[in-house]
Order: sequence, then C-alpha cells, then structure tokens
Amino acid sequence: MTLDRHALGFGAGQRAIFAADPWSSRGRLFDEVTSPTRSDFQRDRDRIVHTTAFRRLKHKTQVFIAADGDHYRTRLTHTIEVAQIARALARALRLDEDLAEGVALVHDFGHTPFGHTGEDALHEALLPYGGFDHNAQSLRIVTKLERRYAEFDGLNLTWETLEGLVKHNGPLLTPDGEGMRGPVPQPILDYCALHDLELASFASLEAQVAAIADDIAYNTHDIDDGLRSGYLSFDMLEEIPFLAGLMAEVRGLYPGLEPARFTHEIMRRQITAMVEDVIGYAQDSLRAVQPQSAADVRAAGRVMATFSQDMAVTDKQIKKMLFSRIYRHPEVMRVRANAASIVTDLFNAYMNDPALMQGHYWVDCMAGMPEAAKARHVGDYLAGMTDNYAINTHRRLFDHTPELR
Repeated sequence: MTLDRHALGFGAGQRAIFAADPWSSRGRLFDEVTSPTRSDFQRDRDRIVHTTAFRRLKHKTQVFIAADGDHYRTRLTHTIEVAQIARALARALRLDEDLAEGVALVHDFGHTPFGHTGEDALHEALLPYGGFDHNAQSLRIVTKLERRYAEFDGLNLTWETLEGLVKHNGPLLTPDGEGMRGPVPQPILDYCALHDLELASFASLEAQVAAIADDIAYNTHDIDDGLRSGYLSFDMLEEIPFLAGLMAEVRGLYPGLEPARFTHEIMRRQITAMVEDVIGYAQDSLRAVQPQSAADVRAAGRVMATFSQDMAVTDKQIKKMLFSRIYRHPEVMRVRANAASIVTDLFNAYMNDPALMQGHYWVDCMAGMPEAAKARHVGDYLAGMTDNYAINTHRRLFDHTPELR
C-alpha cells in the first residue's frame, strides 16, 4: 500500500461523490426549518457542543481518575483529540468534515463516571432490567434526555449523525436480523422503531473515520499517560516493533533528548503514521469498490476506512500492552474496585429512595412506576454524573466513601 497524496484530490476542492451530502440529508425525526447560514451537519455539531452532556465530559475519567493528576486525559480531552483526527481524515478523503466531527464529539456521551469501571458496575446493577450499554446511552441522551428545546426532547439530530453514533463500529444486525455482537440494546431498537437507522448496513465514511480516530487517539494518549504515571516505561515500548522503530528514529535525530520531549516526539510520529495508514487503506478501498454515492458506501459490506493489515497487527500489540500494563495494573484495579462500589452503592440507594435523586425531572413521577422503568431512570441519572459529583454525593449519603487514589 502506497499513500497517494494526489489521488482523489487528497482534501482538495468539493466533497467527493461518496461523501455524505449535508444538503440532501435524510432528515430529522421532527421537521425543522433549515438554516440559511449552516448545513444540517454543522447544526448537529453545534448542538452537540452546547449540551450539558458535552460539558460533563471534562470531569469524567478516561483511564486515570482526576485525583491522580491534572495532566491526564479526561473523557473531554479524549473526545477533542478524536474529533481533531477525524477531521484530518475527513479532509484528506474529501468527506463532510462537520459530520465526521459531530460523530466524534458525540460518541462518548453515554459514558458513566469512572470510565469503563463505572459502566461495568452500572451494567451489573441493571442486568435484571436489560443491562447498560454506553453507546445506547449516548443515543438516549441525544434523542430523549437532553431537555433544551421547546418542541422536542433531545437534540433532534439528523439521520446521518444518529446513524454514525449508533453504527460507527459497524452494523449491529446481520442481514437476517440477528445481533452481530449479541442482542441489540433496547434503547436503540426503541428509537429505530420511530426512525429506522438501518442497523444491518455499514455507516457512512464519515462515521468510519470517527471510529478509527477513536482508536488512534487512545492508542497514543494512553501510552503518553501510562509513561507519565510510571506504569509504562520506554523499555516496555521497545517490545513493540512499530514503537521501537519510532524511538530509534527520534534517538537518531535528537540524541540525549529529555524524556518529556522524547515522549512527545514518539507520540506525534505514532499519530502521523496511523493517520497516513488509514488514508492509504481507504484510498485502496475506494479504488476497489468505486462507490458512486454514500449509499454505495453503506452497501459495500465492508469497512473502508480502517487500518491496513500491518497496522492492525500493531494496533493489537499496543492494546495488549495497554491492557496488561495499565488497565489491569494492581493499583488501577484497586481504584477500579473502589469506584465500582461507589456506583453500586448509589444505584441501590436511589432504587430504595428515588427522592434522593435531587433535581431529576422524573422524581415526582416515579411513585408506583414499574421496577424496570424506575431502574432505567436511576441508570440515566447515574450515567450522567461526573466523577466529582458521584464522589461528593456518595460522601453525603454514606458514612464512608472509598479513596480513589
């Protein structure tokens, strides 16, 4: 695979024929007058940025709890990095940058406090009621839980943005209607009954670049944060040939470079190499498939914007290292257990007394509500919490709150 900077215009000129067209959107669940100054995808992006859910991301864990230090990534800074990479990929491939950015900005809205630890604990608590899935929760937030507009709940985003949110990691159903990765979460099925997101097809190229941008971002910044924490060392990075090559290049150019600058030089090269790999693979895929529309992309039966085979091997090696050296580090696991207990305690407390959910708009309606519906509202309330709010609330309701550091 050779990266061709001139093929397909490489970001020059108008959108490609296979890009999503904001002037021919499949519309919104509730009809609205179009804007004279912004495309529908621009409006989606702007609505996402102005949400309460977006602001809450600044106090939600990516990997390291905020108490560990001010310089670790949060869910918000991760999201911004994903959006930046998604826009770069979209521009290179002449896609709609606003749609790619919008999908990137909204993709983590449904994450709980304390990252995947909180999600696992909330899923366990909600198992008798259908479980918890952060992607389904993201959809629930933008279609139901954000209460900003007079005429509808949620944000009333376009079909294309919602499709990208739900299917950015691929189809959820087989052509025969079976779940690709187990049963489709009920909130997604409920919404599709009103506004069919065509769960058996692939998503747009804009959604695909947002998805792979997510991998590029966390593969890179989790290494950076891991080195800062001391859970990773440069010797550990040497075990991965791709990273060892980058380190050798930096050492050759800048002998004796101080560690902080050395780390940054590695990370910027890693992002560049991965972005250019995706662009090259996408160019090859587009030449092979020759899609003449965004509909052809959805019907192609394959992801066209992803890593090449060689980079996919590197991606797996990096994820394996991050999992064993950071995500399952004994100290991280200790903090995870304490964070999970906070989520579980709060869930049980709210189920026993919903009035404890101060300010939640459903509190006055929950008397006599079926247990499953009550549990879903408790899940909504908990999932929306920031780390700080969850910790402070636990301290208010319980005599002892575990330390998360």
